[in-house]
Amino acid sequence: MDQDQNVRSLDSCVSHAIDGDRVAEARSRLISKEEANRLGELFRLLGDSTRTRILYALVEVGELCVCDIAATVEAPETSVSHALRLLRTAGIVKNRRSGRVIYYSLDDAHVRLLLDVLREHVRHL
Repeated sequence: MDQDQNVRSLDSCVSHAIDGDRVAEARSRLISKEEANRLGELFRLLGDSTRTRILYALVEVGELCVCDIAATVEAPETSVSHALRLLRTAGIVKNRRSGRVIYYSLDDAHVRLLLDVLREHVRHL
């Protein structure tokens, strides 16, 4: 048996016997499809390395304008502006205007916590 077959056998039921009590318990604790969709959208947003680097820049410094973010993550301002628009629409970042300059920061501490946990997980892989 090759390695692919070993992995497939680990991911499937051998006996196909369902433990009704465990399934009922799991279903009672399962998140709704709507919430799962929202979480999926959030992970898709974080799936882009430029957006993730933007968020980490904001984690480390607190607040930056588009020009500073673009210089920090070494990406074109248009790409950064588009990424920030997506992140703002998703409620991940917020902005404030000071004269003609718009500054961006994380929307709340939950975002930082999520990034810290994900980064720690990646370091353990």
